[in-house]
Amino acid sequence: MSRPLRLGLPFAAALLVADQLSKWWILEVLRLPEIRQVKLLDLGFAGFDLTMVWNRGVTFGLLAGDTLPHRLMLAGLALVVCAVLLRWMLRAENRLTTLALGGIIGGAIGNVIDRLRFGAVVDFADAWVGSFHWYVFNLADAAIVLGVVALIGDALFRPRATAKESP
Repeated sequence: MSRPLRLGLPFAAALLVADQLSKWWILEVLRLPEIRQVKLLDLGFAGFDLTMVWNRGVTFGLLAGDTLPHRLMLAGLALVVCAVLLRWMLRAENRLTTLALGGIIGGAIGNVIDRLRFGAVVDFADAWVGSFHWYVFNLADAAIVLGVVALIGDALFRPRATAKESP
C-alpha cells in the first residue's frame, strides 16, 4: 500500500467511525429527534446548540428530495466523487493533502450511510451569532469543509519548486 493510502485511509476510516458514533449518540442516547433541541452554550451574543435536522439534500440542503431514486442518485454521486478523491490521494505529494482528502472521503461516506439508512443526513450542530444561525451540520460535514479549506490553502500557499530552464 502506498504511503498516502497508509495515512489517508485510516484517517478516513477513523473519521467515518467518529461521525457514525456521534450520530448514533444523537439518535439513540440523547434522542434528539424527540426533544428537538438542547442548548449547550449561550453567551448572549453567540452560542452553540444541538438541533435536530434531517437534511434530504446535499450541502446547505441543495438538491433536496425524498424519493428512493433521488437518494440513490445522491449516494451514487458521492461515491463517484470519493473514487476520484481516492485516485487523487494515491498521487498526493504531502501529508496535508493526504489528510484533507481522507477527511473529505470519510465525511462523504458517513453522509452516504445516513442517506441510505434514513433517507436523509443526520445534522445536529447549530452554531449561532446574534439572530444568525449557520446551517446545522454534523462531524462529516465539518470534515468535508475543513478538508476542502486545507486543499485550497495548500494549493494557494505551498511553496512550489521552480523549474530549471534548459540551455
